[in-house]
Amino acid sequence: MYAIIATGGKQYKVAEGDVIRVEKLGVEAGASYEFDQVLAIGGDEMTVGTPVVEGAKVKATVIGDGKGKKVIVYKYKPKSGYHKKNGHRQQYTELKIEEIVK
Repeated sequence: MYAIIATGGKQYKVAEGDVIRVEKLGVEAGASYEFDQVLAIGGDEMTVGTPVVEGAKVKATVIGDGKGKKVIVYKYKPKSGYHKKNGHRQQYTELKIEEIVK
């Protein structure tokens, strides 16, 4: 069985036992977290929500927080001497999916 959840402006297809990285949630490591925005549940039969599936939840355990790879943002305008270099590392929370509840 799998589910499609929405968090942080993105959608993720998850199954029990998966480890995913989502936008930082601000929950400490070892705590449990529930996603109530379940857009669809699949398996033997597909259940699609309008926009979410009523009563469906995905339970996960927080593994920890981290930062992604550095992305370099470089701005340049020719003939004017304008150069601007900036870096960004996106913060994430790593989760292990424990259970999908219909």
